[in-house]
Amino acid sequence: MDPRRPLIEAAWSDPDRLPAAREAVHSVVADLDRGALRVASPDDDGWVVHEWIKQAIVLFFRIAEMRVLEAGPFEYHDKIPTKSGLAAAGVRVVPPGTARYGSFLERGVILMPGYVNIGAWVGAGTMVDTWATVGSCAQIGRDVHLAGGVGIGGVLEPPSARPVIIEDGAFVGSRCVVVEGVLVGREAVLGANTVLTASTPIIDVTGPEEVVHRGAVPPRAVVVPGTRPKTFPAGTYHLPCALIIGQRSESTDRKTSLNAALRDFDVQG
Repeated sequence: MDPRRPLIEAAWSDPDRLPAAREAVHSVVADLDRGALRVASPDDDGWVVHEWIKQAIVLFFRIAEMRVLEAGPFEYHDKIPTKSGLAAAGVRVVPPGTARYGSFLERGVILMPGYVNIGAWVGAGTMVDTWATVGSCAQIGRDVHLAGGVGIGGVLEPPSARPVIIEDGAFVGSRCVVVEGVLVGREAVLGANTVLTASTPIIDVTGPEEVVHRGAVPPRAVVVPGTRPKTFPAGTYHLPCALIIGQRSESTDRKTSLNAALRDFDVQG
């Protein structure tokens, strides 16, 4: 067991013990910033959430002090600075793109004028496109494309909750929203404006009968926004859902565009 874990868990349970855990909290966030720790990590059975690390992030907010932060011509007033050492890390950040201290970007990540929050992990070769946001603790795999305006939600509390996870090679189309710990499987494709929450029905319509998933998109699935009728006392209304309309073809590998991945199904990215 990491020797910092009992200190952090004790401070989480009893705020009076936070002073004794200050050094541990700071060192955990520093390890997140350099990629030595992750909030969640893959294993043979799926993903493991490291609750005590999320607790450390929340405690960090409690002990960090507000201060004026300067980055070139920009001024901020916050508790947490932006990342530094980007050139040495091999990461490209286009102004005014911002990655917060405590997030980690692997070598080869491109961050356009978007945002990556504390606790997030972004894999090599991933593009975070203009105005896309990666929320607290989200785990974004390698060779992922988050297109313009994508919203990846943050999940800090409760600490046991799974963060949003986008696995390797996925394409997430413009203005998609993925929140509440949804997992998007390896090399899946989300068409533009798809909204996924923990309760959103993700309906596979490729067979003779629908198959409904919630909270996870299967690997290589091609998903588009949809609606389904629901009857209320006042009448029948169409509520949002997502539709799995096919599987990504073998010819559509990670290097092709989102539009190319969707072209076979005559939908837009």
